[in-house]
Amino acid sequence: MLQYAVNRFLHTVVLLFLISVFVFALMKLAPGDPVTVMLGADYNPESYAKLRSELGLDRSVVVQYLIWVWRFVQGNWGTSYISGAPVARLVLHDALPVTVYLSFWSLVFALVIAIPSGVVAALRRNTWVDYAGMGLAIFFNSFPSFYLGIVLIWIFGVSLGWFPTMGYVSPGADVGRSLLHMVLPAFTLGAWYAGLIARITRSSLVDVLNQPYIKVARAKGVEGRAVVYKHALRNVLIPVVTIVGLQLGGMLRGAVMTETVFALPGIGRLVTIAVLNREYHLVQATVMVIAIMFILINLMVDVLYRFLNPRVREA
Repeated sequence: MLQYAVNRFLHTVVLLFLISVFVFALMKLAPGDPVTVMLGADYNPESYAKLRSELGLDRSVVVQYLIWVWRFVQGNWGTSYISGAPVARLVLHDALPVTVYLSFWSLVFALVIAIPSGVVAALRRNTWVDYAGMGLAIFFNSFPSFYLGIVLIWIFGVSLGWFPTMGYVSPGADVGRSLLHMVLPAFTLGAWYAGLIARITRSSLVDVLNQPYIKVARAKGVEGRAVVYKHALRNVLIPVVTIVGLQLGGMLRGAVMTETVFALPGIGRLVTIAVLNREYHLVQATVMVIAIMFILINLMVDVLYRFLNPRVREA
């Protein structure tokens, strides 16, 4: 187990290094000059050269990369050209909690809908319940999330007036209003994942129910519910946990479009605005934070997978 932890740590360090190099190189290849953005339209060559020197842009690319990595590790991520606020505060304090809050409720919605639907579809295989449930799952998998958000806004926000269509309320300010503002965005972001998890749950449970140990349990007179919930579901959770963990990173990616549609001040909307304003240091910090979160989530999934699967844990 210790060797596994050390190997995972080394892989994480190498992966973060490669991601940092890629992000830094990509921002260097992007069009636009941050010095020009900061100075505006009217500036003289002396001011341009001075600011370029202060930002370290007159040094070699390797030195710039090392300075950027060192400052990132220290938490000195620079200042926004547009708002003048520290980048670390914009990303970690203002935007990240919104995205985490949205992703949490999206995941809750997906699991609450998907796992019972997959179980029912597997137990009623090849019936109208199975066809209806899997048809709905495929429908959500095929429906573009940005268009689903617009449709939900039009039906439940504008026509019926049941839910707010835009904006964000912190749960610390008003829990009720905060949850009300999250209903449509969480449904929009979680619908695709609900369809995927339901299909995985259904196919995994069908496969497990055909295993010899399930047939032996039934032959011994174990009740149907006990066979499903005590013996089968534990093995079904292994592929489901894997899919959920891998798709959590996809939720961060899907949050870009969802937050833009519903005007949520999360990381997705922040990076979109940063790209449009050519605030490349803000883009770098945001992408690195997303990458770190994605890696940590996958690490947690690996640990949980080993806990759920004794064969992997003992290997």
